[in-house]
Amino acid sequence: MPLTANDLEIFQQQFPNYQMELVDGEIVVMSPSGLESDEIALKIGRQLANWVRPRKLGRVAGSSAGFRLPNANEDVRAPDCSFVKAERLRRTTKDFARLVPDLGFEVVSKSDSLAKQRQKVKFYLSLGMVAGVVVDPRTRIVELFRPGQDDPTVLRDGDVLTVPELLPGWEMEISSIWAPEFD
Repeated sequence: MPLTANDLEIFQQQFPNYQMELVDGEIVVMSPSGLESDEIALKIGRQLANWVRPRKLGRVAGSSAGFRLPNANEDVRAPDCSFVKAERLRRTTKDFARLVPDLGFEVVSKSDSLAKQRQKVKFYLSLGMVAGVVVDPRTRIVELFRPGQDDPTVLRDGDVLTVPELLPGWEMEISSIWAPEFD
């Protein structure tokens, strides 16, 4: 019998030091991703939040937020960084938000594969996400996925990510998200 979001909440209460997701009725314990990928996700989230908050456009969340998705198994997933438009989530909740974020970022960590992160983003898009982004620190490439597009838009250092259908006027320079080097 597949597990549910309620089961996930019970496990989280019993094991509060573990980050977990519910995927296809199974609880997946998430290992720490490593400093580099978290640093990148935080930089993206900071840039998003700095644009979104003063304009009251919505909510920006990190990898611990948890979204209860509208698929058959009601998966609970958490992109590394996400944005939800204000009109879709007017008030915050202590529980998992029952929706798909409008924009999600997945950062490839040392324990991830690029293919797995692409698959996650495509899954979110199939449930209604407006745009999904895969960030690969190894190659310094960012891939922007949109519904109905077979191939992502590929961005590199020198390029600028925009998502005007969600965040008019917001721009993020690709070179600004990588972990700094202090040589």
